[in-house]
Parts: sequence; C-alpha cells; structure tokens
Amino acid sequence: MLVKKLMSWFAVATLVLSSQVFAQDQDDPYQLLSSVATKTFDRIKSERGEIKANPEILREIMEQELLPYIDYKFAALKVLGKHFKSVPRERIPEYVQVFRDYLVTTYALAMAQYDNQTVEFEPNRGEVEEERVVTVRALVKEEGRPDIKLAFKVRKSNNTEQWKAYDMVAEGISMLSSKQSELEGIIRQDGIDAVIKLMKEKNAQPISLQKIAEGSA
Repeated sequence: MLVKKLMSWFAVATLVLSSQVFAQDQDDPYQLLSSVATKTFDRIKSERGEIKANPEILREIMEQELLPYIDYKFAALKVLGKHFKSVPRERIPEYVQVFRDYLVTTYALAMAQYDNQTVEFEPNRGEVEEERVVTVRALVKEEGRPDIKLAFKVRKSNNTEQWKAYDMVAEGISMLSSKQSELEGIIRQDGIDAVIKLMKEKNAQPISLQKIAEGSA
C-alpha cells in the first residue's frame, strides 16, 4: 500500500508539468515545474464536477497537461533495463506506445484521489545551462499529514533541447524502479508480448471512482 500511495503522489506531482508553460521558463527546469503547478491543479479543481460524472475525463487531462512534459519513450526503455537487448526491435514501437497509454492510465487513476493537496518546489540553486540531467526537489503538503518528499529526475533532450521528467523518487522509492520490478519477471518468463498484453488490459479498464475510494482499483 505504501508503494501504491507514493506512486499516486508521483502522478499528482507530475501534473504540474502542464502544457500551459511560460516560454521564458522552458530553459529552467526548476521554474518550469513551479510556474505551472497552480494552473494545472486549478484545472483539476474546476473540472471536479465533470470528472465525478465522467471519470474518463481524467485521461484527457493527462494527455493534454502531462504527457507533453514526460519523456515516456526514455522511461519505457529504462524500464526494460537489461532486457532491452532481448526484445525484438520490431516490437519496441508498440511497447513504447502501450507504455505511454499505461502511464496515462496510471496517472488518471491516481489523480482520482486528488483532494486539494499542494506541491512546493525548491528554487534553482545553481546554473543549469551546462547540465543535461538535474534533480528538482519538492514537497507535497496536505493539512493534517506529514509532508512527502519528492525528487524529480529531469533530462534535456539532445534532439529538442526540451526539459522533460522521466523519473521521480518519493520517500526513497523510484517510480522507474517500481515499474521495473512490476514488469521484470513477466519480461523474463513470458517475453515482451506478455508485458504489452498486461498493459493493454489495464489500459482498457474503465476508471471507477467508487473502486478507487474503496482501495480496489
């Protein structure tokens, strides 16, 4: 349950990577994260009524606000780890696409638990012009509960020169490492097709706020 809760905070926190970014913030990953937080959470709050009536709206929000600033391709390949070399090259494109949808589903399910928490990011403590990978730290705050420490791994693309998040460590637990643990045994025993099948099955399941509230989603 602890890992599941922390991974839900990954989804909550990474939602600050909105498509509504200020152009001047795109060169600074620290400012990029912090400047859009309020805007993105405001959207979730403003659409709460519609989400209650149709939880699938959460998938749309993930697509529009989150995915443009998550390096899901890099993350998907990192999750394969040592098994990357054993995966047939022709299966990689479908795996990456299904992994992308899998992340959307994961974030959508987690965001159904959002209830006015806030995320505070640390300011830039140094120059990032020469850096390609940085760690941006933050705190998730909720009244009556201890703060949750987050550390985002953000990399600058060699192709686009854009900063995108690819991993987050919540209270010492890495999202990528957790996904590796979840899928590694399946890849080893049954191959990439079994992993793709599993993710497709999870992606096809409807979002149920009742099941999430009951802790069975």
